[in-house]
Amino acid sequence: MLIPIEAAGPIVSLNGDEEWQSARLVEEVDRRAGLLITQGLQRGDRVLVRHGSSPDFFADLFAIWQAGGCAVCLNPDTTDPELVNLSSFTEAICVLIERDGCPPEGLSIPTVCLAEGVAQEVRRSRLSGNRLDDEALILFTSGTTGDPKGVVHTFRSILARIFLNTQHIGLQDMENTLCVLPTHFGHGLLGNALTPLLSGQRLVLGAGTGVQAAARLGAVIDNEGITFMSSVPSFWKLVLKVSEPPRKGTLRRVHIGSAPLSGDVWQQVIDWAGTDNVVNMYGITETANWLGGANARDGGATDGRIGRMWGGFAAVKGDDGVIRRTGEGIIMVQSPSLMQGYFRRPDLTEPALTDGWFDTGDIGRIDAGGEAWLTGRAKYEINRGGMKVHPEDLDILLERHETVLEACAFAIPDTVMGEAVGVAIVPDGDGFDLNVLKAWCAERIVREKMPDRWFIVDDIPKTDRGKINRSIVADKCLEAKV
Repeated sequence: MLIPIEAAGPIVSLNGDEEWQSARLVEEVDRRAGLLITQGLQRGDRVLVRHGSSPDFFADLFAIWQAGGCAVCLNPDTTDPELVNLSSFTEAICVLIERDGCPPEGLSIPTVCLAEGVAQEVRRSRLSGNRLDDEALILFTSGTTGDPKGVVHTFRSILARIFLNTQHIGLQDMENTLCVLPTHFGHGLLGNALTPLLSGQRLVLGAGTGVQAAARLGAVIDNEGITFMSSVPSFWKLVLKVSEPPRKGTLRRVHIGSAPLSGDVWQQVIDWAGTDNVVNMYGITETANWLGGANARDGGATDGRIGRMWGGFAAVKGDDGVIRRTGEGIIMVQSPSLMQGYFRRPDLTEPALTDGWFDTGDIGRIDAGGEAWLTGRAKYEINRGGMKVHPEDLDILLERHETVLEACAFAIPDTVMGEAVGVAIVPDGDGFDLNVLKAWCAERIVREKMPDRWFIVDDIPKTDRGKINRSIVADKCLEAKV
């Protein structure tokens, strides 16, 4: 098999209280691959995986690859109607579920639990046959109930990303890696899990990113001797509020990614973690996971700083459509870990690629030294009477106020200005005063960027990846005021 599972490190599950050594993983992969082959899997067939974050998940994933198939990793909370839609769209041959998992309703394909299946022994000479440019992995970023948007990665792009990650992180830092993220998207699966695991390091699977997991994080780091972990800004904000910091000094490196990171939160994580080796990562599913990063050690914790590329090239496309290596505009990238395309969606693939450059949809700048800075997402940019407002900038500013726990700015349709600025605020404590916050904000930004409408909310909903969907936040705020 192209993926070197024989060199994999041990997998520890804090949820299941179990540990698999490499020998057991290899044995399970061979057995499960044999079961898939006896079930009729042919090279290139797609298999849905509806579970994650366990040793069984990795055994299933590697078994699909061992048998020559393509894994379609789904959110374990995918509903049955979503599953029916995705199975039809991908033409998958079966769906894999966890032990004691409930078979979905309405599917026309088999539901299989490989952990409990029994298969005849299959010689390795009959397994795999994968080629580097074969489809290996499909990760869905949207459209599970409508038109799906699935990112297709080949074995070549996956291996390239893991190699580049390992070169930039180093084996020593990944010695004991903790993954609290879901394993159905690139940050959790490829960056935080497969990179250390396939480099022979110990992978500890945590208990998610909820309040209880956040509260125990410091203790887990100490108990497991964790040296490296990665997560999203929303999780770190929760950790800083509810968890005591680790005491044993084992943590050597921390990554933060998948959403904008303020310099304030970055510095707070440094103080909590006990190391300044904290890296603001930049990456997207279309490039497997991380594209590059900015280490606080090399330039400080500064709003929007995302550093230099980890392999490949970055450029910016200006308003004139010209791609340049420096300047401001849409961030464009070339990477050896770039996706093959969006699964069966040439209407999405072709506009995203220009002469080998991938349009990230992110707005930023690249300085003369090659360092990149992120401003926001093009699709969320607010055009207030010709004044361009980046909602991410407002989020970061407002969250600096001591009485604001979270903020989310968004566009509101306006008949006069085209778009107005709205913002949802989650207060922090009993001392919140909106008039005081407005006055504080007015002292720090130009009048044209001041929010027009303010909404006080109990929480700001996020995806399972820790990202904010500003359109959904806007809809909820506006509906509540009707």
